[in-house]
Amino acid sequence: MTPEIYPLLLCGGSGTRLWPLSRKSYPKQFARITGEESLFQQAARRLSAPGFAPPSIVTGNDFRFIVTEQLAACQIAPRAILIEPEGRNTAPAVLAAALVLAQQAPEALMLVAPSDHVIPDDAAFRTAVQAACPRALAGDLVTFGITPDRAETGYGYLELAPGAEAGAHSPQPLVRFVEKPDAARAGEMVAAGNFLWNAGIFLFTAQALIAAARRHAPDVLAPVEAAVQAAHTDLGFTRLAEGPWADVPDISIDYAIMERAGNLAVMPYAAGWSDLGGWDAVWQESGPDAAGNVVSAHATAIDCADTLLRSESARVELVGIGLQDMIAIATTDAVLVAHKSQAQRVKEAVAALKARGAAQATSFPVDHRPWGWFESLVIGDRFQVKRIVVHPGAALSLQSHHHRAEHWIVVAGTAKVTIDATVQLLGENQSVYIPLGAVHRLENPGKLPLTLIEVQTGSYLGEDDIIRYEDVYARD
Repeated sequence: MTPEIYPLLLCGGSGTRLWPLSRKSYPKQFARITGEESLFQQAARRLSAPGFAPPSIVTGNDFRFIVTEQLAACQIAPRAILIEPEGRNTAPAVLAAALVLAQQAPEALMLVAPSDHVIPDDAAFRTAVQAACPRALAGDLVTFGITPDRAETGYGYLELAPGAEAGAHSPQPLVRFVEKPDAARAGEMVAAGNFLWNAGIFLFTAQALIAAARRHAPDVLAPVEAAVQAAHTDLGFTRLAEGPWADVPDISIDYAIMERAGNLAVMPYAAGWSDLGGWDAVWQESGPDAAGNVVSAHATAIDCADTLLRSESARVELVGIGLQDMIAIATTDAVLVAHKSQAQRVKEAVAALKARGAAQATSFPVDHRPWGWFESLVIGDRFQVKRIVVHPGAALSLQSHHHRAEHWIVVAGTAKVTIDATVQLLGENQSVYIPLGAVHRLENPGKLPLTLIEVQTGSYLGEDDIIRYEDVYARD
């Protein structure tokens, strides 16, 4: 009987290629792109089945409460959540998780998977993982290769050894990793029939990976070991130590270990996969209609063909007329229009917006916090209007502001408001004024979400104008 498999979901990317839906403050793995759940939630469900342990997660500090909130919505309890002080690519993240797992079960099977991929057939994928287990238990590092259906230039490739079968249902010998090719080379490799797409999914025992790192990437392993040894627990998260982590090289697991190791195998997989590396991939995975169009609920296509029209807001109706091979994505604060063949250039737009100092490059109007979220509705000279939603039982920090006063109006639910020494309960249509400098806190004592409108007035309205005195989420 195959031992239990320990999934590791990598959840730290910033995702610029699906801008404006994916941004640094809320990257694509947390967005609902191909269904009613986020890509991260879909990945967690995919690996929540008999034979799989609860997932471990590696993520960044800014995403830790988004991770716990989305897992709770799926009713999935994580085994561990590791917090990277800063992103250092996949090799350090995977090694840190392997070291933590090895402390308890060095021979445990570890399945590494990105949290932002689309794999439509969960059962088929789990079957492929089970088929790869014997090779991983024997000490090999198994990578997963996708049967290519086109000459794709956005993926790396895996070259199979002579005699290996690209359509096999068991791991095959691997010759080498191949960098993302140009179109001509991609066509040659697909025609040759002995190349697979590199999915960035791996299966091995924790001790096998650590041994490979000790041999091939000791400069990566040493500071990661130090960061794990000096890690501390914070509100159930495992925070890797900042000091040693600062010395960790920024390098992928492919470059650091896989391309140098000799004990490699590849598990072919042909049941459907996409890394959603651009809006053209979203169009393809979303099931175009007979005219080749993919149209969201708040979009309309008139005489269009092979086009993606997507509006993320009921307040924005997107209409395309006479379009061919176009992508148009609308959010409440940004619009992207591009030819489908130029989808990979979206990151250039993000870079241009950053250079101009545009907030839309990295941040959404909706800002997710551990207690809920808020949305900026109107921003003017010396005033701002927000909608604030607080989860049941959640509380904002006890705080004050140097430069602004606030007026709260309860729209739904019940608010418990502390202003200096006064504590009061407010119901729907009731309001309260918080003077500049007052020490205050907002809590939701009820069992339903609390929604309120906040009107800020003052000389400076930035989110950094805050002094925290107490915070149940241990934020600075």
